[in-house]
Amino acid sequence: MAKNLDKANKEAEQNVKAFLDKVANTPAPAKSGGAGRLIFALDATASRQPTWDQASHLQREMFNTAAEVGKLELQIAFFRGFGEFKATRWTQDSRSLTRPLSKVSCLGGHTQFEKVLKHTLKQTTEKPVNALVYVGDSIEEDVDHLCHLAGQIGMKGVPVFIFQEGYDPIAEACFKQICRLTNGAFCRFDAGSAAYLRSLLKAVAIFAAGGKKALRDYSKNAGGEILLLSNQIK
Repeated sequence: MAKNLDKANKEAEQNVKAFLDKVANTPAPAKSGGAGRLIFALDATASRQPTWDQASHLQREMFNTAAEVGKLELQIAFFRGFGEFKATRWTQDSRSLTRPLSKVSCLGGHTQFEKVLKHTLKQTTEKPVNALVYVGDSIEEDVDHLCHLAGQIGMKGVPVFIFQEGYDPIAEACFKQICRLTNGAFCRFDAGSAAYLRSLLKAVAIFAAGGKKALRDYSKNAGGEILLLSNQIK
């Protein structure tokens, strides 16, 4: 049992380091003169129910932390059930996002990651988006089509950061391709790695809000995974 736990911890650390290395090499987000803009998208289908509440809490922590070091506009998007896809308005007030998310529960249905990507394209066409964060566990859509959309997002300069729950190999292959096409990064997590996920989400939010300089400044007090990320940046 102890050996299996040590192995799992080592794999988690390697996974996190690979993610941080990739973020460190991601070009600084372009600014349009205002706040950084980040879309946080969630798969809210039935398979995500066990961790839905955890993800909701984490996104609020991510937003609040980034708000301390730079301006950040955040938009929450999710899909669930039969064709349902919703996105909140853009806001810098995390309190305005708490109530609508608290009313959302997961519903059975197919994944709709295509809608997330199309929505991101539309939003960044209207006004530049600095990053897309997506949390999901599976893919039930045409991978080639998703990658085509990801390529368009990459051309717009929007990195996609994907956090995969579980070990679906088909989804993992698709997610990694999308991250590669957008110059983003992929990381796997599970119920036992909440601390890692929290740190990584904060790192991405700070990156979107203020670029690499903001991330370096924050790392001076944060330590841990974020300090590791800062040390990777030249």
